[in-house]
Amino acid sequence: MASTLAYFVALGYGLAAVAINNTAPSLGLPQALEQSWAMYSPWFPAATYTPPPPGCNIVQVNLLQRHGARYPKKSQGSDIQASVEQLQSANSFSSSLAFVPDYQYDLGVDDLVPYGAAQSFDAGQQHFARYAGLINANMLPFVRASGSQRVIDSAGNWTAGFAYASNQQYKPQLSVILDQSTNDTLDDNMCPNVSSSDGETDDWKDVFAPAIEDRINDEAPGASLGKSDIVNIMTLCPFDTVAHEKPSPWCNIFTSDEWASYEYYGDLDDYYGNGYGVKLGRVQGVGYVNELLARLTGQPVQDQTQTNHTLDSSPLTFPLGKTFYADFSHDGEMISIYSALGLFVQPSDLDTTQPDPDRTWIVSQMVPFSARLITEKLQCTVSGSVGDYVRILVNDAVQPLDFCGATGNGVCTLANFVESQYYARSNGDGDWAQCN
Repeated sequence: MASTLAYFVALGYGLAAVAINNTAPSLGLPQALEQSWAMYSPWFPAATYTPPPPGCNIVQVNLLQRHGARYPKKSQGSDIQASVEQLQSANSFSSSLAFVPDYQYDLGVDDLVPYGAAQSFDAGQQHFARYAGLINANMLPFVRASGSQRVIDSAGNWTAGFAYASNQQYKPQLSVILDQSTNDTLDDNMCPNVSSSDGETDDWKDVFAPAIEDRINDEAPGASLGKSDIVNIMTLCPFDTVAHEKPSPWCNIFTSDEWASYEYYGDLDDYYGNGYGVKLGRVQGVGYVNELLARLTGQPVQDQTQTNHTLDSSPLTFPLGKTFYADFSHDGEMISIYSALGLFVQPSDLDTTQPDPDRTWIVSQMVPFSARLITEKLQCTVSGSVGDYVRILVNDAVQPLDFCGATGNGVCTLANFVESQYYARSNGDGDWAQCN
């Protein structure tokens, strides 16, 4: 059900109310369950957004957003469908599986689902409401997207939501689409030597899936499901739910503990696929970080990794001095960017056989469908002196930024933030050369 919220934003002269008409419907499942779907969770705020500290004003916003909810990718969909057919070959079914014989797999491939389109539209509304004070007719958001159709569509839906919230007064346009077959800082396709996370996720699958495998096979004699089938069928729950915008029958055949195990499977997948757990994971985020530094400092991009030098050297395709930048990307690339920035560092690599309940690497809070990384440039008055500062929010949760001297409020000086990004400024400290 859509809902309407009122936000009060600074528009230059006092405060004005902006009504937010959320269009993404409820999926009808407990929030705890939806948040156990790892990277397939629908977006939710990881914390309540809080304005900058007193004495600080936002002067620039850099948004990086994942595309909205989608259908499975082709190979993923094929695997899911094969596992469903394997289960349907059983001789009989328990009452909890009574729906299985008549279930028909009808999901598309790759593209956004309507729910995913609504997520991006609603994000555009929310971001206008929050940052309208930065916008005028001559200063609209500068928008880029990686060249996948679902990412392009998400960018378009975001701009439509932004325009809607402004009563069509401000209509940002998608200005740059980055070709994913060449240099693209919004996709993770330029490091062929990076290792996969298959070994680590297989280790965890060997721990949590056998008990589920035994239970389902007991409830469906003759199905002979394997451990990978369990993962595939669990993955069908979120995809089936977001596609049809109602609870999938597949969701209820697993317990909350089993869903917690599935969530950790996704955590491991990203940690060892694009994050700190793989040698060449975070270097794939260096190009975007260097673009971010250029925007924050107003200086040309300095990068020798995956930036497109032709685009980044032109004021038409990489303008400096804007107050709002919006880029649209994929979850894997966003994980690399978090890691390149130094966010979500863990005290040790994730254990592939025993989850740490105190870990902060929880991908449902990092890269759900329509995830948002926002870097706010601030001007703050401290002891009578005005200076430039930075803070970063991931899905509205302020990040600690202790690596650049933040002291509890997530705010550090721009100079210290730039200094802290040695890994990006050094083009990955030698890692990029190992990508090919």
